[in-house]
Amino acid sequence: MTILIIGLLLLVFALFGTPLFVIISTIALLAFYAADISASAVIVELYRLASMPILPAIPLFTFAGYLLAESDTPKRLVNLSRAIFGWIPGGLSVVTLVSCAVFTAFTGASGVTIIALGGLLYPVLLKENYPEKFSLGMLTASGNLGLLFPPSLPIILYGLVSGVSIDKLFVAGIIPGVLMIVLLSIYSVYYVRDIKIPIVRFNWKNASKAIGEAAWEIPLPFIILIGIYGGYITITEAAAVTAFYVLIVEVFIYRDIKIKIELPKVMRESMVLVGGILVILGAALGLANYMVDAEIPMRILGFMKQFITSKIVFLITLNVFLLIVGFLMDIFSAIMVVVPLIIPIADNFGVDPVHLGIIFLANLGIGYSTPPVGMNLFIASFRFNQPIVKLYVAALPFLIILLIALLIITYVPELSLLLVNLFTPGR
Repeated sequence: MTILIIGLLLLVFALFGTPLFVIISTIALLAFYAADISASAVIVELYRLASMPILPAIPLFTFAGYLLAESDTPKRLVNLSRAIFGWIPGGLSVVTLVSCAVFTAFTGASGVTIIALGGLLYPVLLKENYPEKFSLGMLTASGNLGLLFPPSLPIILYGLVSGVSIDKLFVAGIIPGVLMIVLLSIYSVYYVRDIKIPIVRFNWKNASKAIGEAAWEIPLPFIILIGIYGGYITITEAAAVTAFYVLIVEVFIYRDIKIKIELPKVMRESMVLVGGILVILGAALGLANYMVDAEIPMRILGFMKQFITSKIVFLITLNVFLLIVGFLMDIFSAIMVVVPLIIPIADNFGVDPVHLGIIFLANLGIGYSTPPVGMNLFIASFRFNQPIVKLYVAALPFLIILLIALLIITYVPELSLLLVNLFTPGR
């Protein structure tokens, strides 16, 4: 009865906005107290977190992402994508999807993509005769596409919590991420086939101009990928190079970010986010420590085995569960709370840990736009000043396409593991 009362109180506190790290820490401390284990076990996890060599990558990549979001990078990225893909019938929809994916990969937050690129692309889509419902649905659902591409912050966090190689996760997400973009692009082009939409003919002069404008930003993903998989730099060093490169480019070359006014603001806001992530991560690792000691995953596995006897059924159950988690929790909290539970269970069913990571992140990304309470739906409702119910309907076709992609990703593990085996066989 005492546990039930405490659980209900914590639920009430959570509903009234109590910070997540307080809830998680309280549960961990109470659990260790009930098991007659010193509360220092939670603090030990904070120390372990601080000693992780990959830890500096989080603030560095986050800072770089905020710099890109606050600069004119979104505009240059859209212009570049349009110069390359604008000749395709319905090409602006492809431009939207590619731009959103690349931008989300660097900022690590799909909500930021909707705010930054949505305001830029939505008026252009309407001006070129794209239907309003179609445009709203595409912008709402495409905010999560880049979560599978490096240097996505959720990939780094998943690697930290799960112990899976971040190098492998970076390369594993490329083909599944491209699959999502391709399927959505095919649907988008097919949808607008009978609508009179202007086509931007490919022009070398316009393409050269767009490439010239984004000349300093185009090399960034190649620097990261070639540096890491060429064996020249580690993930942490790649984060440092990225942060330094973006700082020089946006502040001193493009001069989009003013040193005295905007740079301190970007530094403050990005580090506030990092602080929140690290505090939640430390609390979640403490709780995970208890769950391992108490063999909770094994108990869940024993219960599941009574009803689930095959890997196929387990993966279906896992996808449904993660979609629900995706629209109830933000991706950072979900990684920290759920990952320690599902890893040993998935391992028992023979799911490759790298493949599991891609399934997890794909699910959580889709969950952002899943009715009734997906976070991106509310962000888009605010950004485009539209009723939330209208966005439910608008995003539905795109969600169906993404769910089809998710099924392919889930049951064709080679999509996730092909490049891993090719580029990181010994890591």
